[in-house]
Amino acid sequence: MRSSRPDDARATTPTTGHDAAPGDINPHDSARQDSARHDGATAHHAGSSDTAPAFSTVPDAPRSDDPALIARLHADLVAAGFTVDGVTDLVGEQAMSAWSRDQAVPARRALQRRSRELGSASGRAGDAHESELRHTEEPHDPADHDVASLITLAAFFLLGDPVSATALDAALPSVGARGLERLGLVEAGASTELRSAVDLRPYATDSSAELYVASDLGAFQRPGVLRHDHVLGIGGASLTLVQSTPRRPVDTALDLGTGCGIQTFHLLAHARHVTATDISDRALATARFNLILNAEALDVDPWDLPARVSLERGSLLEPVVGRRFDMVVSNPPFVITPRNPEEHAEDRFTYRDGGLPGDRLVRELLGALHSVLNPGATAHLLANWEIPRDPHEEPSTTWSRGPASWVPQGTGAWIIQRELQDPCEYAETWLRDASQQRDVADYERAYAAYLDDFDSRDVAAVGFGMVWLYRPQESGAQESGVQDTAPRIFETIPHAIQQPIAPALAAEWDRVLSMASDEARDEARGARDPGATSDTAPAWLARHYTVAQDVTEERHGTPGAPDPALILLRQGAGLRRSVILSSEAAGFAGVCDGELSAGQILTALGALLEWQDGPAPQLLREIKGLITHGFLVEV
Repeated sequence: MRSSRPDDARATTPTTGHDAAPGDINPHDSARQDSARHDGATAHHAGSSDTAPAFSTVPDAPRSDDPALIARLHADLVAAGFTVDGVTDLVGEQAMSAWSRDQAVPARRALQRRSRELGSASGRAGDAHESELRHTEEPHDPADHDVASLITLAAFFLLGDPVSATALDAALPSVGARGLERLGLVEAGASTELRSAVDLRPYATDSSAELYVASDLGAFQRPGVLRHDHVLGIGGASLTLVQSTPRRPVDTALDLGTGCGIQTFHLLAHARHVTATDISDRALATARFNLILNAEALDVDPWDLPARVSLERGSLLEPVVGRRFDMVVSNPPFVITPRNPEEHAEDRFTYRDGGLPGDRLVRELLGALHSVLNPGATAHLLANWEIPRDPHEEPSTTWSRGPASWVPQGTGAWIIQRELQDPCEYAETWLRDASQQRDVADYERAYAAYLDDFDSRDVAAVGFGMVWLYRPQESGAQESGVQDTAPRIFETIPHAIQQPIAPALAAEWDRVLSMASDEARDEARGARDPGATSDTAPAWLARHYTVAQDVTEERHGTPGAPDPALILLRQGAGLRRSVILSSEAAGFAGVCDGELSAGQILTALGALLEWQDGPAPQLLREIKGLITHGFLVEV
């Protein structure tokens, strides 16, 4: 859950002079820094100056009080070819795939092999990098220099391996090792062999820009249990949220629990202003560094971040009480953790543990998010929920009881459960996540504490999934005069789905709202009978539909039987649902080619099947489900 290998894209890079020594600031940059506009709030952290922008000089975190130096770092990274494609070409697809699973050995072997090849080609000893990747002289061939620089940066930032200051000076000529030290990117106490203090990786976005994202080093880069204020990088959960968040243009957005800032980066592509909150100073410092490092690609002014991004410290919704946003995105610290009466706040893994018992954090968040949503706004988050034991039903059928009771009435909700784990599986997942298995005695104590904690609440399982919340438009804003609807949908979709899924989710939510609004208007004017005149019939009956291009039909039956025993429709895209149809619904779908309206098709079916009282309510529910789920699309 630490890495990403999305498709590559390109970013324009800032240009700076290269006359100064590595790590030095030229006079022009210094003058600009002296007159820079700052973040509006000043840092109040230990070790920071009174004039430094907030979160720019947090101890043990990247420094961002020197935008000019950070711009030069960005330019050096780009010039070295330190991109997703560049690193993949250097180490190979298999090594990159292993690295995305936190396995460094294949990538390290690939770098050692490329170093030997480079040394042989330039007449140097071929085993210079056998144990560690270090460079003592610069290649004469410019092409060799590019490869050597890329090897250095991959070893230093991606693998966390020791690299010589000379090699870093060559790979980052305008910043060098001294500049990295100034920015807090080098571990303290190093001498000739330097180690990175951060994981800094290229990240290809879904826009036109490739970014660089700094975070704390993972356990595969620095063995041992993670520090409790660990700043998580790009992982599986964060990418799931990225891929499930719709990218509609909004004025204001809230990134609740920003971490390294990954959700904020994506929000900036379609939001005029983003407020990013976190309880951790180190997380906000890392996010600020990343914003300035990618300032041009993200269209932010590194000298005036508040114009587009506000960084605010606090727990959950505390920093934004009384304010509203057009979109909220959050990967909150929802991980259920056994509580200990003797624990202290500093003992928690703040990136995942909100300090509350059980699933109370998710319960309170789902109950309060509507208060920060503008009318028509949506919230998108990941969450998990405990499923109490039921003597008569399985957790797979009772899971939605909790979430359904937490979302306030009048708030729309679409919650998709993607995974179900028993208490043992859940404990193992999150103990491994923090590398607690490295201390066997501590691991066994923590495992037992998890099981005791779940037993105390009679928890049968834990569900994990995606949450979509919606605050309806106020009644005066609706052109039709009908109160905006707040649909509530709870479903389980455990199979693989299309990624990114956000466009399909947004399209389906729009269809759900449209169908619900139609039904509200129909009810208001008394249109309930599918066989009524066009003036009083439900609105959807007048529309024309065709089968979506990704939909296929399957018929199952006994060999030789005249009729199928089972008819299935399957989606090849989006949520990739499969639905079992009645023969009547299958007949309806088979005729949908856009020529006849839905009402005309039902009339023809009624004549063929000799309906006495019109179509059955179950058939109408089937057809409306095919429409809202996207099996049938309006033409």
